[in-house]
Amino acid sequence: MPRKGMRSICFNSKTSSFSNSRYSSPARNSISTGTPRRSFSESLIEQSIEAATVLINKWNPETSTYAKVTSLFYESKSEAMQFIRCVNDLQKSMHALVTENSTSEKLVHAQNLMQIAMKRLQKEFYQILSMNRAHLDPESVSARSSRASARSSISDYDDDGSVSHDDEVRNVGDSIDEVEEVSSIAMTDLRSIAECMISSGYAKECISIYKIIRKSIIDEGIYRLGVEKISSSQINKTDWEVLDRRIKDWLEAVKVSMTTLFNGERILCDHVFASSDSIRESCFTEISKEGATLLFGFPELVAKSKKSHPEKIFRVLDMYTAISTNWIEIDSIFSFESTVTVRAQALNSLNKLSDSVRSMLSEFESTIQKDSPKSKIPGGGGVHTLTLTTMNYLSLLADYSNILADIFADWPPPPRSSLPESYFESPATDDSPAPAISMRMAWLILVLLCKLDGKVEHHKDVCLSYIFLANNLNHVVSKVQTSNLKYLLGEDWIAKHEEKVKLFAANYERLAWGPVIATLPENPTATITPAQAKEIFRKFNSSFDETFRKQSSFVVSDPKLRDEMKVSLERKIVPSYREFYDAHRSNVVGVRNVGLIVRFAPEDVGNYLSDLFFGNNNSSGSTSVYSSYSSSHQRHSWSRG
Repeated sequence: MPRKGMRSICFNSKTSSFSNSRYSSPARNSISTGTPRRSFSESLIEQSIEAATVLINKWNPETSTYAKVTSLFYESKSEAMQFIRCVNDLQKSMHALVTENSTSEKLVHAQNLMQIAMKRLQKEFYQILSMNRAHLDPESVSARSSRASARSSISDYDDDGSVSHDDEVRNVGDSIDEVEEVSSIAMTDLRSIAECMISSGYAKECISIYKIIRKSIIDEGIYRLGVEKISSSQINKTDWEVLDRRIKDWLEAVKVSMTTLFNGERILCDHVFASSDSIRESCFTEISKEGATLLFGFPELVAKSKKSHPEKIFRVLDMYTAISTNWIEIDSIFSFESTVTVRAQALNSLNKLSDSVRSMLSEFESTIQKDSPKSKIPGGGGVHTLTLTTMNYLSLLADYSNILADIFADWPPPPRSSLPESYFESPATDDSPAPAISMRMAWLILVLLCKLDGKVEHHKDVCLSYIFLANNLNHVVSKVQTSNLKYLLGEDWIAKHEEKVKLFAANYERLAWGPVIATLPENPTATITPAQAKEIFRKFNSSFDETFRKQSSFVVSDPKLRDEMKVSLERKIVPSYREFYDAHRSNVVGVRNVGLIVRFAPEDVGNYLSDLFFGNNNSSGSTSVYSSYSSSHQRHSWSRG
């Protein structure tokens, strides 16, 4: 009987290679007996065993000091390949022997040789894996095609460079060739050994060595990338700054893992164990499953954590982006049935990240809604803090519009119950319904605008209310125009709200400066009495002075809007006043205290208006400006009279 430990594959008579047709040809059988054929077969078997005995014993570390300290594959590549062929031939001989006499001494001897050979190949397999860690690291393996491209591009350099530059390029090319060659040779050797051991029934020993060494490389890579096992409770206790740094490390880790770490390992595993689908699946799964599950499990923990911070939603979106953009690679690299848990973990993290984003946006909306309507309008009617924070937040979110579109694709539209129907204006036409994310952004802005309207509802100063609304809506529109929100909301939305800004500005102008404009006659040059002229000057002086003093504290934040409003006022006031001034100032020249009657020259009015909307609330300053303008222009005017 064969010795204990003989691999079952050795006794599979169906795989014997000695059933060659040339030995069983009917023509040959008709002129020869079976006995010479068996003798010839036995002769081949004996030759195979004899050749294997010499070479295998030469590299037996138990009987040769030279074999113990020398690597077969590093010492002589040709002899290493001969060793592999001898082992394969020995295996064929064993198959033939077992069909004739499973208890023969030749079979026992062949089995002993096979065991020695397998120990030798185990050692070689281990040495190649260990000594070539640098050349068989996942980055080197996955970048082989990139190296080839780099080599090609280097050869395309022009020949007109300096000698030193050419030498440098040549050295780089040589280095690339050397790295690629070493990596390729090692992968080829590993494959030869693996195929030999597997076909000889020693797959378990080969796989065990491979798994131990390669898993240590993957685990070390994951650790160096900053991915460590962490619990939900640990995340909740972690300061945001620390967690933020962990997330950034994770984002880089995903990039490296998918392009090099797991991708390179899958390439190497597929190459070495190309002869067996089940073995390469088993190896890759055991090597990568733990690290990949750890990697893709981290986002779920962050998404489910109770940690609250304004930046959290953006980091969550970054993680969602990292997984979704790498999904094709994840699905391809972990395509085996045994790695379904890795794909499931990545998909589960995507779902949890989606839920987290939706939840945080709902919380953000709730924060806007809860803002107290009693909070004061900023001094001068400037842009409210709520407007600033909301629009900064939304404009940053718009940078993730594609991801958000995916997250909100099947999310129900926002409820309308809390806002009046007049607030709803779709950013798209009826023929082209707005995407869910566009509706969501439009909704959040509407919530903000409604809240701002509520702040001015009961404000006593209507003019200030319109300045406030114009400032805030203009800021909203400006943020939309200068961010990706413009693509989500569209040109129609922008145009409609720009018109609203103009309407607010016009209402302010009418209410604040209408009384000033009303003091001037419709026909400024019409003939009137000196007394009438004096009365009109007096009313204009009083109204303009009072309005200017009050409006000088108002502010318009946007320079463009500020200039537009000032130009509009100047066009409505200065020309009419100038005509009246030029036509009737002579009627009051001889009147006592004429300086109190004609207090403003047309240039004064224009200068005063140009000082508006900067928020200069200084009464004494206004008086001194008035005095300087008046005295200089009056002296000039009266001297001409």
